Amino acid sequence: MQRSIYIRPLGIYWARLGTPESEAPQEIWGGLPLAGGPLAFSALEVLERAPGGTVRRTIGLGDLFERDWGRHTLSASDLIEEIRAPRPRLAGLSLDRPRIMGIVNVTPDSFSDGGLHDSATAAIAHGLKLAEEGADILDIGGESTRPGSDTVSVDDELRRVIPVIEGLRAKTDALISIDTRKAAVMRRAAAAGADILNDVSALTYDPAALEVAAASGLPVMLMHAQGDPKTMNDNPQYSDVVLDVFDFLEQRIRACLEAGIPKSRLIADPGIGFGKHLHHNVAVLNAMSLYHGLGVPVLLGASRKKLIGQLCNVEAPRDRVPGSLAAALHSVAQGIQIVRVHDVAETRQALAVWEAAEAGSEAGLA
Repeated sequence: MQRSIYIRPLGIYWARLGTPESEAPQEIWGGLPLAGGPLAFSALEVLERAPGGTVRRTIGLGDLFERDWGRHTLSASDLIEEIRAPRPRLAGLSLDRPRIMGIVNVTPDSFSDGGLHDSATAAIAHGLKLAEEGADILDIGGESTRPGSDTVSVDDELRRVIPVIEGLRAKTDALISIDTRKAAVMRRAAAAGADILNDVSALTYDPAALEVAAASGLPVMLMHAQGDPKTMNDNPQYSDVVLDVFDFLEQRIRACLEAGIPKSRLIADPGIGFGKHLHHNVAVLNAMSLYHGLGVPVLLGASRKKLIGQLCNVEAPRDRVPGSLAAALHSVAQGIQIVRVHDVAETRQALAVWEAAEAGSEAGLA
């Protein structure tokens, strides 16, 4: 079922209320808290699907409640509650401030760092380095999902990632996520000590993935992608990319709920670069705050990606760090809870300065 009305928080400003566990959502300085985090919002963009395209208008918070939304399935109160409600802890990790997920690719062909850490020893060392630099989560992947990539067998993927998960689990308290589309890899990774499942197909690639994810009891990251990595960027088509991505993620959240995975264990990722051309990616980045309406934490994965090279004429992924930081800061300023990055130390430094400047305090990130 496709909804016809969407609301996007605007007028976002710093208004730290404490941790999600310590204070309930409340009005503050004319606005409302954004997902229970340090930011609040004071206005909304209302988007409605119409025969001629998407209709957009900006309104104040009070205007949302004064209008009769008649045919729409969700009330104004429901829509607002999804946006302002505090997000639960992620595998014990509080989401009261932006969190960093560090990328550990145990692959020979990932677009940015393929082959650099494709042995267990090198990948473990890299993961420990990222944890020391400030990564809250280490995302271990054994199959490249860059555009044009081929599928990796289950055996090859297990051979790559399980020793790394086991090695890191013994040496760090950082959360460990497994970046995989395959149920068998999810099951083995969970047994090896993974804390989170991260699936770029949102549990659609493997028919057994929903059942395995539900049985694992672990949090699940659901990412939007249009098509398979091999062909996803050949000719992606959308009616309205921002709303179509929202609808897909909402449908996958519903599928998870029906499979027995509670909403408190779900995270949404709009999937920058996955089945999207440059103008699609820019539109999604611009509207990141809309995805708070899903009622779950939101993750951004734009680190070193092609859109940065296209916007800035930078060919080598390793030279796209400044653009990666800009995308991360833009998104956390819209209340996004997690940024998935290659460059942890640089991201942590940027976030510390951003928070200090927003808060007017030299304390920075704890």
